[in-house]
Amino acid sequence: MKFITAVAALIVATVANAQFDCKRSVTTGMNVTGFSLSPSSPIIGQTFCATITGTLNAPIVDGAMLAIEGKFLGRVIYTDLMDLCTSLTASGQPCPVPVPVTATSLTVCMPLKTTAASIPMEFTFGATDGNENIAFCEATTVTFSSG
Repeated sequence: MKFITAVAALIVATVANAQFDCKRSVTTGMNVTGFSLSPSSPIIGQTFCATITGTLNAPIVDGAMLAIEGKFLGRVIYTDLMDLCTSLTASGQPCPVPVPVTATSLTVCMPLKTTAASIPMEFTFGATDGNENIAFCEATTVTFSSG
């Protein structure tokens, strides 16, 4: 029982540390020039893709994480945490992503959990590069479609 409690505490701490406040985060890994979602109103329970473009200043290596957080009226109502390299590879993009790269586009496709709501949310996409540096942090307002 103590082991399960310790593992649960470690998971909670990892998720808490991986989430970002884009207004307060100092990004060192990528100078972002564009960010988009496809479809622009993702459908709950279906796959959507997030594409970020810019200049990569630090490589993205194994151990990179992507944290997603959705807030409504300042309250967190959606979270997801995934291995960025695994997600990039599954989306057809090789990882690690080396530098120097003058311009790059990173696309990650993922299922939108059924716990999402059809209300306007501030959605934050924040990633670490695998070396504990913030690779990017982007926030956008999204309203999901129920299908």
